[in-house]
Amino acid sequence: MNESDSLKKLARNFVIPVGSQVVLKVNKRVSARENQADTRQEFRKTGTVGVVVQSPAHNEAAYLVQFSDGSTIAATFDELALRREEVTQLLSHDQYDYHPHVIYRVQVGSKAFGLSTEDSDDDLRGIFLPPAERHWSLYPVPEQIELLDGRDEVYWELEKFLQLALRANPNILETLWSPILLECHPIATELREMRQAFLSKHVYKTYSGYVLSQFRRMKNSFEKTGKYKSKHAMHLLRLIHSGIDVLRTGEIRIDMSSQRDSLLAVRRGEFSLEEVRQQALALDREFQAAFEKTELPEHPDLERVNEFLIRARRSMVQENHGPARN
Repeated sequence: MNESDSLKKLARNFVIPVGSQVVLKVNKRVSARENQADTRQEFRKTGTVGVVVQSPAHNEAAYLVQFSDGSTIAATFDELALRREEVTQLLSHDQYDYHPHVIYRVQVGSKAFGLSTEDSDDDLRGIFLPPAERHWSLYPVPEQIELLDGRDEVYWELEKFLQLALRANPNILETLWSPILLECHPIATELREMRQAFLSKHVYKTYSGYVLSQFRRMKNSFEKTGKYKSKHAMHLLRLIHSGIDVLRTGEIRIDMSSQRDSLLAVRRGEFSLEEVRQQALALDREFQAAFEKTELPEHPDLERVNEFLIRARRSMVQENHGPARN
């Protein structure tokens, strides 16, 4: 994610509150003074500190910023920086390219699930392992990097990936179990060989939470528009199938070819929301029964995963040429 994308994401989710000290990132003309008799046209230079005295409802509108002499300017979100966060923002805009440090890349999504159609895209997921100097530097290592150039690619920093896997995040576990390997360095091979360490009864809790959230969104959409997203319904049912399998077998089943016809019928919208709900309830009863009998441990193997992470980090304390390749 580049600097422009980071700012846009921040702007969508954060409005600077009244009373915040801000720094101008551009020269701005003074718009008003407390003493209206003074009509001189002045500018406030880049780096001038002021206080937000009026915040907009959203960041498409301007803020009103006041300075120590009572003068004010109107400025947009991208023309301001929070004074206390200015250096942090500068550090977060590091343009270092982490893509050469990808150690694991797999195909996920419909093509991996055996549910692809002519319209299916390539969904690639994986892991990157930065050189040690990047972790030692002032510049923060991103938790994930994305590429949207013709295909959907997401790569997680190794530690973030491990944390999500320990929480039984379905997307992460599917990435770890995907049979369609596109790139797998020795460190990633070791990770795949120890992937059972991530499986525990947390699978039931996490998968249940995802199913409930997804169905709530579908229900809300139906109540507002009279429609629901059939693709989301298909993946909801697929996820319950996967959850049942992992509780019974201790493996994440990626290939859903055996349910292809029924799942694609759901995706085509051949069932009403109530019919989808009934299918989900029937599968959930199987899910509950599998949870009662599962032999998965209560918790994942934290120590084994921690030792792996330390080994992986140490492997990067070299001349920063990246991980060893096959």
